[in-house]
Amino acid sequence: MKPNRDRAAVGSARVIQSTAALLAALLFSAGTLVLSGESRPSTPPPKSHNSAPPETKEAATAADRSGQELFRGKVVLLRDALARRKIDAQEEFDKQVVLETPEGDLIPIVPDWRGRAFFQDERLRNRDVELVGKRQKGVPYLQVLIVFTFDEKGKRQYTDYYCDTCAFPMYEIKPCECCHGPIRLRFQRRDLPDYIKARLSKAAGPVRRQ
Repeated sequence: MKPNRDRAAVGSARVIQSTAALLAALLFSAGTLVLSGESRPSTPPPKSHNSAPPETKEAATAADRSGQELFRGKVVLLRDALARRKIDAQEEFDKQVVLETPEGDLIPIVPDWRGRAFFQDERLRNRDVELVGKRQKGVPYLQVLIVFTFDEKGKRQYTDYYCDTCAFPMYEIKPCECCHGPIRLRFQRRDLPDYIKARLSKAAGPVRRQ
């Protein structure tokens, strides 16, 4: 009986040793992964310069485009527009901007990633603009997606901001998101998006021959 007990004890000891060795290996591997940085990064990866600009993503699908319209007019300060209509408003309206259409309508602009530039940059106000944007039912505010201005010869210009160092487009006044350096206001000759032109052509109807 004693030899059998000895063999059992030896077998148990070997099992315990094997288990301990396996646990040690697992713990060492886990520690190595953490120390080598292979666990989930604590900070997001840097943005790629080749990523599509926000307006490209915004206008990427037919569903998004279906709600987009072209708005024409001049972006002005709301208080000035009301004063021209002999409506007295107080300083709470000092920073609010609106699109004043040729028909005299005042459309407030949302100060989001694209519309905020009109609040910041007076160079974009009191000049003819074409804005591709959308409005939700029951909400008077315009969400601007694409901005066009016109030069002294009346030529349409796609308008944004740009970092010459990084070749990085920006859509409001702030340091470059890549190098944190200065940016500039940029104008590029560009036509309206094809889907907007097609919608305008359809709205105009067929040309009548005389």
